[in-house]
Amino acid sequence: MLFPTIDFAIFFAIVFLGHWLLNPRPRAWKAFMVGASYVFYGWWNWHFVFLLAASTVIAQMGARSIARTQSDVARRWLVAGTLTGVLGLLVWFKYYGFFSLNLDNALHALGVGPQLPLIQVALPIGVSFFTFMAISYVVDVYRGELQAASWLDFAVYLSFFPHLVAGPIVRGGELLPQIRKRRHPRRIDYSRAGYLIFGGLFKKVVVSSFLASAIVDPVFGTPGQHTSLEILIAVYAYAVQIYADFSGYTDIAIGVALLLGFKFPENFNAPYAARSIQDFWRRWHMTLSRWLRDYLYIPLGGSHGKRWKTYRNIMITMVLGGLWHGAAWTFVVWGAFHGTCLGAGRLRSNRRSERGLGQDDRPTAVLIQRVVTFHLVCLGWVFFRADSVSTAFLLLGRLFTASGPAPLVTPILIAAMAGMLAAQFLPRDLSPTLMDRFSHMGPVLQGGLLAGGLFVITALGPQGVAPFIYFRF
Repeated sequence: MLFPTIDFAIFFAIVFLGHWLLNPRPRAWKAFMVGASYVFYGWWNWHFVFLLAASTVIAQMGARSIARTQSDVARRWLVAGTLTGVLGLLVWFKYYGFFSLNLDNALHALGVGPQLPLIQVALPIGVSFFTFMAISYVVDVYRGELQAASWLDFAVYLSFFPHLVAGPIVRGGELLPQIRKRRHPRRIDYSRAGYLIFGGLFKKVVVSSFLASAIVDPVFGTPGQHTSLEILIAVYAYAVQIYADFSGYTDIAIGVALLLGFKFPENFNAPYAARSIQDFWRRWHMTLSRWLRDYLYIPLGGSHGKRWKTYRNIMITMVLGGLWHGAAWTFVVWGAFHGTCLGAGRLRSNRRSERGLGQDDRPTAVLIQRVVTFHLVCLGWVFFRADSVSTAFLLLGRLFTASGPAPLVTPILIAAMAGMLAAQFLPRDLSPTLMDRFSHMGPVLQGGLLAGGLFVITALGPQGVAPFIYFRF
């Protein structure tokens, strides 16, 4: 079920009403929210609700067993077995085809053994997101940072529909305490919720959809038919499109959760204003970045020990982070590229520290850092978006060899891209200021502004709405 649709509007109206009516009755409310979330998830394909239920049962059984067990050895075996079970579902549905096909090709090239059975496994939407949430819950219980929740509380936590299919990746310590307490409708920040939802709808329905149809999809679909300038602008446009698409979804999810009395963590912070790749990952998909740091990079050893081990840990983390996004070599290359950039950035920072030099904050240096970082990120996006590694290299090669006119590059296209990039540099307090002013307006004026915003989004948006990019991860 897509957020910007009539189906979701009807669904949410029913859920909103039931949510607040049942709010004084915790057990009934939790059962209602689990049921509503399963309806939301099963809207695409009802068979996949069994996958969500299986992940819930495996993770909760493991976590409660870990919490009851005193022996350290037994606890380690329990956490290993639970994570194997949870990850096994993810690997089967998302990576079976990728690994079996590549292994089969390798065996065929070596002339060894018969062909492997290749089974077409449908990819459930959002499986990576709720799997990572289940893993963080189990590990936090094992570490003693979180108490095992009740079955009903955990079912609400893992299936809660605003974050279910594309995040943010909300940890148990962030969401479970909110599930256990009663919400107060008069304390809801409706102004901020409306601001986020309408801003997210504009970014997705208007900006992302326009850039995709105007240049990104045509150029990445048939790169051999387009000139160097069109390819260059398409690369920039995709950087803007994926930001508008994913941050738009996140804004809507946070806003919808707010209307139900829940607060989600922030997921984006002007990523294209970053001054390094490390800074970019502190700003882009921040809940995933923190997850990779806390549950993969640090357990691997983090930055402790010899430097080469730090660079190894960075590369492993980023390659696996790339593979998390999709079962394709393009994502592996994208992850390895970011791992290389992060390693190079750390090496440069270490060498400057050894020479007694800190970060260069001169305006010219800051500008250069931002321009270089943005272009490195855009280079990585080429592999992320391309349907194959060979297509990515074809695009990069034609950047320098395909001169000619560029009919797809229009003034309105450039204006849309420039506007979204310029918004990255607006003052941080601008949005809170606008939300505060909106909250102090009368209900008639607020309603008029919301109706006007919805009219603009509907008028400028396309017929129908494509799924969010991150739905396939």
